[in-house]
Amino acid sequence: MKVVVQKVTSSNCKVDNEITGEINTGYLLLVGFGLNDNKDIVLKMAEKISKLRIFEDENGKINRSIYDVNGKILSISQFTLYADCKKGNRPSFSNALNGESSIELYNYFNECLRNLDLIVQEGIFGADMKVSLVNDGPVTIILDSEELW
Repeated sequence: MKVVVQKVTSSNCKVDNEITGEINTGYLLLVGFGLNDNKDIVLKMAEKISKLRIFEDENGKINRSIYDVNGKILSISQFTLYADCKKGNRPSFSNALNGESSIELYNYFNECLRNLDLIVQEGIFGADMKVSLVNDGPVTIILDSEELW
């Protein structure tokens, strides 16, 4: 599982010019699943994200969590995180989990975040989404379950 965590002051997702999710302070999460991902990995990733301390404290040090700033999450499915560009110029997505299994894990991931008392907005899985954000910092962190566990 790969998640790109972007600390934002605002973010939204539109599908067919309709807003499907919108937040102010919090995280924009781009979420992708690989062939070996399962619910145990998804739960660990949700817990890791909930505990990240990447918001500034009163001394300007990144030391506060999303809970400390009453932040929210905009979660966007993103299979292209598993693009393999080693050969040629056209990416291969053979390492990405299939759509049916991915949507199950994506929904479970968002449920796990909500069970951790986080407010989660979403895009629409598999849709042509237009995602806007104001990256704060900018702070962007890439979490890869294969590197973490």
